[in-house]
Amino acid sequence: MSPPQFIILVFVCLILIGTFLLMLPVSTATGSSIGFLDALFTATSAVCVNGLVVVDTGTTFSMFGQIVIMIWIQIGGLGFMTLGVMVAIILGKRIGLKQRLILKQTTNSPSTRGLVRLSIYTASIALIFELAGSIILTWRWHMDMGWGQAFYYALFHSVSAFNNAGFVLWSDSLSYFVGDPVVNVTVVTLFVVGGLGYIVIADIVQKRSWKKLSLHSKVILIASAILLAGGFLILLLLESRNPATFGNLSASERLYAAFFQGATPRSAGFNTIDISNMLPASQFFIIILMFIGAASGSTGGGIKVNTLFVLILATISTFRGGGQVHAFKRKIAQETIMRALAVVMSSLAAVFVFSLLLAVSEGILEDRFLEVLFEATSAFSTTGLSTGLTSELSAAGKVMVIIAMFAGRLGPLTLAFALSQKKRSSRVGYPEDHILIG
Repeated sequence: MSPPQFIILVFVCLILIGTFLLMLPVSTATGSSIGFLDALFTATSAVCVNGLVVVDTGTTFSMFGQIVIMIWIQIGGLGFMTLGVMVAIILGKRIGLKQRLILKQTTNSPSTRGLVRLSIYTASIALIFELAGSIILTWRWHMDMGWGQAFYYALFHSVSAFNNAGFVLWSDSLSYFVGDPVVNVTVVTLFVVGGLGYIVIADIVQKRSWKKLSLHSKVILIASAILLAGGFLILLLLESRNPATFGNLSASERLYAAFFQGATPRSAGFNTIDISNMLPASQFFIIILMFIGAASGSTGGGIKVNTLFVLILATISTFRGGGQVHAFKRKIAQETIMRALAVVMSSLAAVFVFSLLLAVSEGILEDRFLEVLFEATSAFSTTGLSTGLTSELSAAGKVMVIIAMFAGRLGPLTLAFALSQKKRSSRVGYPEDHILIG
């Protein structure tokens, strides 16, 4: 079994185990099972760090059920192989070549060298940030709910934020804290750092100099900064005159709301304003941000910011007459460009197909198609934002979204590699010809 096939098998097993646990009466607040399909949907959303829900997490599930969801979020975000490596190290076991190949696939690392050290960095980084977020949010919430419940809520939301999952224990997400600087800055910091990727964070910690950073890290940091600033400014401009969202907020609350909502489509899934009340232009812009997503090797989804950056550089190079595609005095390999193009095209095709299937299954053929497109993109990009359509889905619609979340988390290339046969090099060389473009 190839590493991609093994990864898919393990993810399926995790989803089924999570489904079984969430179906137990002890997992619900009422003591009655939520049923197979809703449990399957929630388990898939948790292990795929998505955040879309068909039942309210805070009121439907008991503490046991919520802890199961939190653990599955952590497994899905960190990666089961990273956790397995940590257990093996604790038990004194040797990490073999097969395990390193699987770990390379799950972390999107360029080689098998240094993967054990990267796993240690990954677990340490996650623990440090989640613990720091828990301490800060516990201090903020203890006045409202007491120290014990505040710590539990802080831990749950810190794990959910750092892993870009978007699960919350409030029915309106984080809307109550729209103008709260502590909650806004803490949660955004957690999911932005988690969205950068462990390879980038480890690179920053080890080298501590912009010049010494790898090309991958520089591309991720530059692209992420541009998207964060652009998301903030455009949403502030679009929504400032919308009375249903920013219109009734103070000046400082508008800034926090724009800052939060501009960052959260990068696969985080939290919201401080009602997404369904946003202007269609704003919703479409969020769809674009969700499709782009976070960075490769991170807890986020989407086509990844580095993929988009590579294609933009290739486009600029083509407009300038061709030649090498380069960035920061480094040439970008042709294979990398072709992989980026394959990811974008397959992702566009997936979102297109899932949107049409959802429109048919939900009977939305005349209007509200933007909501369908929003939901399909959110599911495939593992973002978890919703205009409210997910909670109204039919059984067929839930199955479509489950498949979209699963495919989006594993990635089009991983699925393609897993389902394809062994690579065969052609022995036939064909003459070159031309096709008119544009």
